[in-house]
Amino acid sequence: MRIGVLFGGPSSEREISLESGRHIYNSLDSGKYEIIPIYVSYRLKLYEIPERLLWMNATADIEKCLEAEGKRIYFEDLKKLVDFCFLGLHGKYVEDGALQGLLEVLEIPYNGPRIIGAAIGMDKIFQKQLLKAAGLHYPPQIIVRKNDYAEDPAKSENAIEKELGFPCVVKPSNEGCSTGISKVNKRSEIKAAIEGALQWSNEVLVEKFMDMMEVTCVILGNEHPIALLPTETPFKGDFLTVEEKFLPGDAQMITPPRVPEEDVKTMQSEFVKAYKAMNLRVYARIDGFWDTKERKLYINEPNTLPGVTPSTMVFHQAAEAGMSPGGFFDKLIELALIEHGVSAKQEALI
Repeated sequence: MRIGVLFGGPSSEREISLESGRHIYNSLDSGKYEIIPIYVSYRLKLYEIPERLLWMNATADIEKCLEAEGKRIYFEDLKKLVDFCFLGLHGKYVEDGALQGLLEVLEIPYNGPRIIGAAIGMDKIFQKQLLKAAGLHYPPQIIVRKNDYAEDPAKSENAIEKELGFPCVVKPSNEGCSTGISKVNKRSEIKAAIEGALQWSNEVLVEKFMDMMEVTCVILGNEHPIALLPTETPFKGDFLTVEEKFLPGDAQMITPPRVPEEDVKTMQSEFVKAYKAMNLRVYARIDGFWDTKERKLYINEPNTLPGVTPSTMVFHQAAEAGMSPGGFFDKLIELALIEHGVSAKQEALI
């Protein structure tokens, strides 16, 4: 099978995508697959690149070499080159359903949720409506829209102070990877936080700061998803940073969390319910907060193409399930082929 590993892209998460792409490329079994590195440029053009470019320091370095060393792939020709697209992409235009729509038109199977699940996974406001309908919990929130805030900032600030209080967390509605997020400790900090988040999105989500154990869980499956062992993710500052999530030596990950076994099972059950509610497929990583007193899980957000850098918590959980990184990627390909109707094999538990 010819596997195209796609990475890069135009989003704020492109450097994490480069690290994910490298790890996918390096971990897939070259005896089983023909592996083709495909770089997605800042302008959303595709290039087959030599392995040398895959190990460049940053996407900016790759961009400089594309015309000289990369081979341009036009979208309509992609199916001639690959049988499967392994998406190591993150963020806008590449995780939110846009690229998935193109692959559906081309009839190329790919890992991760399909169009609807991908779009839901990126929209932090809409996904909460689905979680609410499913009887799941999430942090109390207020939505701030760009035009409304420009017309009457005091109205939004008053509502935040009255309904949520401080501290609270301000974030763009459709960005990931801790992009544009601020912790606000007093009213005088609201304006800068909202204006910063509006640089990334026209809608901003303001949530009550959840002073609880932060946990994350990988869910695998299509019709019958299962939860791997969750991971407790302590953080050093105001919230879990990109560096703590994905870079070696900066993260503390505890799998399973330091709670009773029955609480872990409750977490897993709630994470699976959230996965189903958001119409996710193949796999996702869902983040949340665990209230140790009330023994209640609050869903934060899903990551529909979670970072798969070598040090991420995804592989802590995969290892607990007996899977190496390569074995984990094999499982994703297997589940994706079943989801896309390419494989007649029945979905099975790990």
